[in-house]
Amino acid sequence: MRKAGERLSRAKPAPAKFGSMFPFVVISLSLLSTLVSGCNYHTAGHSGHLPENVKTIAVPAFINETSTYRIEQMLTSSVIREFTTRTHYHILNTPGEAADATLHGTVISASSTPLTYNSSTGQAASVLVVVSMRVSLTDRQGKVLYQNPAYLFREQYEVSQDLTSFFEEDSPAFRRLSQDFARTLVSNILEGF
Repeated sequence: MRKAGERLSRAKPAPAKFGSMFPFVVISLSLLSTLVSGCNYHTAGHSGHLPENVKTIAVPAFINETSTYRIEQMLTSSVIREFTTRTHYHILNTPGEAADATLHGTVISASSTPLTYNSSTGQAASVLVVVSMRVSLTDRQGKVLYQNPAYLFREQYEVSQDLTSFFEEDSPAFRRLSQDFARTLVSNILEGF
């Protein structure tokens, strides 16, 4: 019990020691060095890893090893469009002596799988489209400049339940997928990943 006029003595906190602040100092210095050093990012097309002698790229029609109708045509035209709009390279449709490099693509698989079902009708409500590709870019001498044997792209779409306004949604889904593939492929080639 406390007597009248007696003050409560409060314990003063001990001054912080450097040892207890060490993790914070290390993290702060690490963040600072990361910010100062930069992240080595650059814009596609400005400092690519293709040899300087490559000015013309041939993009012949991709090979379709699936039963999906015209998927190779959509993918090929999307890649040509992406190269044309994003780069300074001259693009040819056929390989030959005029091409400094040739891009070959093969559609390995294409599938459509129901994702969700309508609980009242039991019909598919949404579908997942999956396409697998193999791609390689070689120079005139056959040296591989870029390759990826396992591209995998997905696109989901909703199935129309209204039969009066029903239309096939898989073609627009394949078109969106081919545009996404083309953007990714051209970026990967230019960035050298």
